[in-house]
Amino acid sequence: MSETLTLRVDGMTCAACTGRVERVLSRTPGVTGARANLMTNSVTVDGVADPVALAGKIAAAGFTAPVDVTHLGISGMTCASCVARVEKVLKRVPGVTEASVNLASESATVRHLGISGLPERLVEAVRSAGYEARVVTETSRDDLAAKRAEEQTALGRAVLLAAALTLPVFIAEMGGHLVPAFHHWLHGLVGRFPLWVAQFVLTTAVLFGPGLRFYRAGVPALLHGAPDMNSLVVMGASAAWGYSTVATFAPGLLPESAQVVYFEAAAVIVTLILLGRWLEARAKGRTGAAIQRLIGLQAKTARVERAGIVSEVPLAEVVVGDVLHLRPGERVAVDGEVLTGHSWLDESMISGEPVPVEKSPGDAIIGGTVNGNAALTYRATRVGGDTVLAQIIRMVEEAQGAKLPIQAAVDRVTRVFVPTVMGLAALTVLVWLAVGPEPRLSHALVAGVAVLIIACPCAMGLATPTSIMVGTGRGAEMGILFRRGDALQALQGVRVVAFDKTGTLTEGRPEFVSLDPAEGVDAREALRLAAAAEASSEHPIAGAILRAAAERGLTLTPAEGVEALAGFGLSARVEGRAVLVGAERLMQREGIALGDLADRAVGHAAKGHTPLFVAADGRLLALIVVADRIKPTTPPAIAALHAQGIEVAMITGDSRRTAQAIAADLGIDRVIAEVLPGGKVEALESLRAGGKRIAFVGDGINDAPALAAADVGVAIGSGTDVAVEAAEVVLMSGDLRGVVNAIDLSRRVLRNIRQNLFWAFAYNTALIPVAAGVLYPFWGVTLSPMLGAGAMALSSIFVLSNALRLRAVRPVLGGET
Repeated sequence: MSETLTLRVDGMTCAACTGRVERVLSRTPGVTGARANLMTNSVTVDGVADPVALAGKIAAAGFTAPVDVTHLGISGMTCASCVARVEKVLKRVPGVTEASVNLASESATVRHLGISGLPERLVEAVRSAGYEARVVTETSRDDLAAKRAEEQTALGRAVLLAAALTLPVFIAEMGGHLVPAFHHWLHGLVGRFPLWVAQFVLTTAVLFGPGLRFYRAGVPALLHGAPDMNSLVVMGASAAWGYSTVATFAPGLLPESAQVVYFEAAAVIVTLILLGRWLEARAKGRTGAAIQRLIGLQAKTARVERAGIVSEVPLAEVVVGDVLHLRPGERVAVDGEVLTGHSWLDESMISGEPVPVEKSPGDAIIGGTVNGNAALTYRATRVGGDTVLAQIIRMVEEAQGAKLPIQAAVDRVTRVFVPTVMGLAALTVLVWLAVGPEPRLSHALVAGVAVLIIACPCAMGLATPTSIMVGTGRGAEMGILFRRGDALQALQGVRVVAFDKTGTLTEGRPEFVSLDPAEGVDAREALRLAAAAEASSEHPIAGAILRAAAERGLTLTPAEGVEALAGFGLSARVEGRAVLVGAERLMQREGIALGDLADRAVGHAAKGHTPLFVAADGRLLALIVVADRIKPTTPPAIAALHAQGIEVAMITGDSRRTAQAIAADLGIDRVIAEVLPGGKVEALESLRAGGKRIAFVGDGINDAPALAAADVGVAIGSGTDVAVEAAEVVLMSGDLRGVVNAIDLSRRVLRNIRQNLFWAFAYNTALIPVAAGVLYPFWGVTLSPMLGAGAMALSSIFVLSNALRLRAVRPVLGGET
């Protein structure tokens, strides 16, 4: 049957482009027609074809079919089997390239081609699997949170109702085990049959009242051949209820020794599991507390000046270019640039830095931060989803939804876990019927139900995502953003941390130290020519030279033909003279003799200063010396890395002498100096000897290739730009102690995950055999299904509680956050 889909295409700029796209797609098997639209940057395709294959054809034609990300909120998932089932149906939707489902956050992150109407199809796919879903947008987050709060409240009411109905059943049946006289008195007063009928009524009310949710989810899952935890509960509780119903109303169908009831088991199973679900829901809410706090930083309204009138408007109505007024103590509404006023802003909730930051006209401010005690006006520069806070929230959500490599083994187990448990339960019943003591049927029923009930795929499904959620959320509070969840696992295995020097280990703002002129050269003239040549350069060293010229009142002539010589310096023509400013290797390349200034340069390099030479028309004019101050946080960060057993390296374009002097002062283990901009990737490879895992720390702009080439790229954020595509981890401030804290957090999260996984697997491995009755031949011990239900509920609570301990993680360096 022919279908029509509309696919977004980037890169089409003219009619020839649309024609090429149409021709390429029309030749694709299964396609009967293709119509490209330049105005909407899309192509409509008729026929039956795989969208991913179409995207490949578009790419081959020189264009791009972009990948979108859709976030879904999903309700009804209870265990790892549910996660696997939802992922399976999402991945089957044509156009989906990747789907990751998170049990802890009850969400899914789906990457897919830009196909019109595809998000709605994702929702339909989830609903077809028996779960509820809705697309989550920035504006619908509050609605989703409110809906989950309502569900949690409803679950609490269900627990109370189930407990009220179960308590009489439990007392009637189990009270006699504690006080035998009570049992004889009650049966003598009421009679066995009326008592059992009353238990039947109450238990039925529990199963098909508060417990109906298990049937609504578990029965369809069974019928679809994909049983989950709900299915196990339904089978266990229904078996106990069904057997007891027969024993009550048709006892003649059973041997006399087997005419007993287990209504209390069925009722208590449902009640305890409901209680576990309620406690689990409360704990899940705490795992996402960090995200909720970030969302809570967003202002609801803003005071905007339009036509000379200041009025308060909803945040959604603020547009780029609006002038906003900020009163003392108020939260900044959107990202902007200060126009008037002078104040100090608390940016700790964004950067993790506890010290307020001074803001004056021209400075950038970030939405979500808090103003001090002075009023400001500012112009909106980024609004809505483009603000730094919105980017942070998206990054944290995507990291929390990621799957770590360690999860792969868990996924393989969970795919077969529930069917295996059902098989073990059936085998348990058969063994008890074959070789068990009398009453065999009763023993077989109890053991089979216990196996079904005690098995806990929930704990396995929660083990990894809960730790990731809490860990990445805590990282965001500390100013550490994990752009990809798997960076958590990669970072904990790092054995070498390589730093770029300028702007990473140092302040990135070199200061002028001195100028030594060549014999017969006027020092002011040499500085004037150098400053004129550097005037259009954005390099930090150029700023130091220009500031020195300005302080001396030098007048600069505009330079012509300025050419940056990557890794060497620059050349320009100033007043008709060919001027060179750069490193010693530039002078050597041009054949310019350095004379005694070469020795002076060596002396300055030994102090960690950077020597530069100025030449004009082939003649050396002067030696300029600049120094980039080491950040105060660099020495303690390096010392802490050494304490963690991590080797520290520095990669720099500086001369070897300068680099070695800085390394000696800081205690850096390895130095790779005189590296040209394109050589950092090769330098990283040289550090990989012995298969060591490497993290590279750089500024995220000039260092993009090295950040991408490292096992983990850590970018030093500017505070106003966190979308560093090449990096897996972004530090919101330039404080290198964040590197130490990120590695420590990574190790703690992975340790927490391993603890959770050990508990989840050890619990099931140890208690399923006990529930089956392996201890009975030795000590006559069997496990009550009621105890099994309690143990199953507690196993999930243990995993969640263990993950929540990560909320208490404190920075190794940098004080409390």
